[in-house]
Amino acid sequence: MNRPAYAAAQAAADSVQRHFAAHRLAALPGPASLAPLPSADEIAALLDAAFWASLRREEDFVPTISLALLPPEQSASPLRFARPLSLAAADLARLAPAVERPGIHLGVWHGEAGLSVWGSTRLLPPYCLVIEVVAPGLIVLKHSPVEASGKFVNVAVLEGHTIKIVDQRVNGSAGSTMLAGLPSVLSREVLIQLAASMRAHGRGGALLIVPAGSATWRDSIIEPIRYAVSPPFRELAEVLGHNGADRRRQVRLSAVNRAVEMITGLTAVDGATIISRDCEVLAFGAKIKRRGPAPVDRVLVAEPVADTREELCDPEELGGTRHLSAAQFVYDQRDAFALVASQDGRFTALWWSPEKELVRAQRLEMLLL
Repeated sequence: MNRPAYAAAQAAADSVQRHFAAHRLAALPGPASLAPLPSADEIAALLDAAFWASLRREEDFVPTISLALLPPEQSASPLRFARPLSLAAADLARLAPAVERPGIHLGVWHGEAGLSVWGSTRLLPPYCLVIEVVAPGLIVLKHSPVEASGKFVNVAVLEGHTIKIVDQRVNGSAGSTMLAGLPSVLSREVLIQLAASMRAHGRGGALLIVPAGSATWRDSIIEPIRYAVSPPFRELAEVLGHNGADRRRQVRLSAVNRAVEMITGLTAVDGATIISRDCEVLAFGAKIKRRGPAPVDRVLVAEPVADTREELCDPEELGGTRHLSAAQFVYDQRDAFALVASQDGRFTALWWSPEKELVRAQRLEMLLL
């Protein structure tokens, strides 16, 4: 293979290849059903192709494509081209409109002329390398889920020359450690669903999670609340509390998705949406005020990137007004938790840390791309 012209591709490829080599074989009892283990050269070649395609325009649209490395024989019901297509940026950009819907991947495998696009597919074997173009110069590397009902796992994010390798502790069994202090009623999966849905509407928003049965949160909200909810909206709480049989799992997941979208749609309204720890919607469009005389002055910020540490920063460095007011709310209401989305795609979880006696902030956008 030719050496990539995109320098960051080769720099990231070795770390990503080590991730696949270390984790994929432990995923299942036998490796027969897993996608092929990608080589560093293959990863670099696909990254290079995706990066240059992301800089193209097709009728003024940015190509948003997803490349999956696998032979067509490993995909169920693939759409196969009579003649494979090259990985040239112009070819990928022309093809992008046909495969830009979520869940459609361009299949890439070795042909007579090297790596080429053999067609498209929706179904991937476990641990399949997926490289997704999110925006010009913004590329996300993922692998397909191990379980059919699971989610794709982000492995690395490349933005121009910046390479961020995701700390895999957030994707494994210890994933909840990244969010120490998260109200236990919300599983990590539901949290990520809420966050992803909030980010998807693109308007920004704030979701405040407060203790069930308590009204102390009102001390940090300007009264009257324009959009108070009475009685509390319980759809998500009821769905999460229903433990149906396995055969009803997909029905339950669809119900959770509908309830999540209902709640996160409220966050698009100016102001904060407030839910209890048992997922009852209490209000939306709420305006936050300072509870006491002391403003929040420091926040401990972390990002789920390998080999990085938490850093103290000024709350104003978190983002705009939403981030600052959410940090103040958590500072005043220390048993609360906040999710904040900016219109620019930045997403942060905030909570009070009794051990550090500080507001902690965890950047989540890398996990949501």
